[in-house]
Amino acid sequence: MSNDLPPLPDDWSRALAIAAHPDDLEYGTNAAVAAWTAAGRSVSYVLATRGEAGIAGTSPEVAGPLREAEERASAAAVGVHDVRFLGHRDGVVTEGLDLRRDLAREIRRARPQLVVVSNHRDIFGPGTWNSADHRAVGRAALDAVGDAGNEWVFRELIDEGFETWSGVRHVAVAASPQPTHAVDVTGCRDVAIASLAEHRAYLAALDPRPVEEQAREVVLMTTGGEDGSARVSFEVFG
Repeated sequence: MSNDLPPLPDDWSRALAIAAHPDDLEYGTNAAVAAWTAAGRSVSYVLATRGEAGIAGTSPEVAGPLREAEERASAAAVGVHDVRFLGHRDGVVTEGLDLRRDLAREIRRARPQLVVVSNHRDIFGPGTWNSADHRAVGRAALDAVGDAGNEWVFRELIDEGFETWSGVRHVAVAASPQPTHAVDVTGCRDVAIASLAEHRAYLAALDPRPVEEQAREVVLMTTGGEDGSARVSFEVFG
C-alpha cells in the first residue's frame, strides 16, 4: 500500500518524535528518522516511560535504567542525540492533564515543525489490538500539539520559561492502520536494523533467536520486505 501513497511533506527542519516506551520508535519509524537526519534535519525523541515494566523476570528497578540506556544507544545510531524520558509509569500511563502538560512542555522546548506520535488508534491492523499506553500517549500527544500553542492552557509552563509554540505544520502518526503518506527509506534499512538491535536485553527476553536476526525481520517487515522500494507509512494531519 505504501508504494501508492504520496510522500510526507518536507517543508520542515525540526521534528519531535513522541512514544510511550523505549523501542516503540524502532519498529520502522527509525528508518524514516535515519533518512531525515542523513538529509540534515534535526530530530528529538520524547519517551513517556522508561519501559521499566517491559522485561519479564526483570524488576522495574533494574529494567528502567537498562532500557533507557538501550534507547539512547538506539537513537544515536540513527542520528538522534536529544532523548528525554518523562517518567510516567510503564503499563499504566493515563491519558490526562499531567501527560498533556508534560508533552506540551516538550513541544514548546523542541519547537518542531513536524511532530511524530504513537499510533493512537484502537488497533495496529486487523486482529491486532493496540496497547493502552500507546493509545494514551498518542491521543495526549495530539492534544498537546494544540496545548503548546495556547497561552491560556497550562499557564504554568510560561512561568517555567516555555513560551507558546504554534509552529507545528504536520503531525505524523506512526504505525497507523489508516496511512496517508510515506517516506522513502531506501538505503536506511541497515542503520535501522542496527538501531533496533541496540535493544539487546529487551529483544533477548522476547525471542531466543539472535537479536540481529529479530531486528532484520522487523525492519524488513515494516519497510516493505526484501524486494522493492523501502518505505515507511504515516497517517498525516496538517
